[in-house]
Amino acid sequence: MLKGHQSWFFQNRPVILASSAVGGPFEAKGGLAEDFDILHDDMWLGQDSFEKAEKKMLEEACETAIQKAGIKKEDIDFFLSGDLLNQIISSSFAARTLAIPYLGLFGACSSSMEGLSIAAQLVDSKAADYVLAATSSHNASAEKQFRYPTEYGAQKPPTAQWTVTGAGAALVGRDGEGPRITCATIGRVVDMGISDPFNMGAAMAPAAVDTIQAHFRDLERDPTYYDVIATGDLGRVGFEIAGELLNKHGMDIPEDRFTDCGIMIYKEDQPVMAGASGCGCSATVTYGHFLRRMREGELKRILIVATGALMSPMSYQQKESIPCIAHAVSIEM
Repeated sequence: MLKGHQSWFFQNRPVILASSAVGGPFEAKGGLAEDFDILHDDMWLGQDSFEKAEKKMLEEACETAIQKAGIKKEDIDFFLSGDLLNQIISSSFAARTLAIPYLGLFGACSSSMEGLSIAAQLVDSKAADYVLAATSSHNASAEKQFRYPTEYGAQKPPTAQWTVTGAGAALVGRDGEGPRITCATIGRVVDMGISDPFNMGAAMAPAAVDTIQAHFRDLERDPTYYDVIATGDLGRVGFEIAGELLNKHGMDIPEDRFTDCGIMIYKEDQPVMAGASGCGCSATVTYGHFLRRMREGELKRILIVATGALMSPMSYQQKESIPCIAHAVSIEM
């Protein structure tokens, strides 16, 4: 049911039956390596292109989640997925392999929570029994498309971020054991005129703040309701801006409960500039790290606010500014 202006409240509390996270060699050196189901030591994953490697990661994440849930692939009603590549080819080609009725999504790096919120809505409204929501990104495929080929060796400013090589998937059902999706807030597009693709955190921070404010306004909740409120991939620059904006608007989120997936996933000594980004960032941290902590009883309520920059190589070349969005999903044990 609709709650407030832009939030969904799920009366039947759809359950995350299983989730999975797949990563690459750089992620294997990061601070959350133990929370991945599969870690590869080869960026190519044995494929002849980075794009094919990303598709394989996404397929592995989906297959792993299905296996962990212990259900048949044929019982899944819909597959929801999106990624960063033109025409979301990683998702569409993975859907070809999975042969599950498919809805392709594009929310850039917010695609993880966009997919999870729609999956929950489908299950809660009884339009589906099981829905698989997934997303992926690959450092080399994203760099080649949005910036420069990795072979070029271009230097980056401190505000730049490192695209995660990873894929995450969650299988949502009506009944069963596991964390439950209780509500979701659908974000608005926010554009503050920033056009620098090497400063994505600053571009996305206002959208994250707008969605966080809407969530607590619509649900009539206080930030202390959650054990963790995590933005998707603002990185250090964007996360600091988001904190300043929230304080300016009178919203005080306790520091020990507020974090960013783009800061968490890598170690401080890894050369990632301002932190991580990419569809795989919030997906792997949420479906790997946070849901593990929930299942082990460390966390009871979390709010994941996945952020996305809705740009394309064409829009950048035409000197457009970067419109951004954020979607928030509340998950509780």
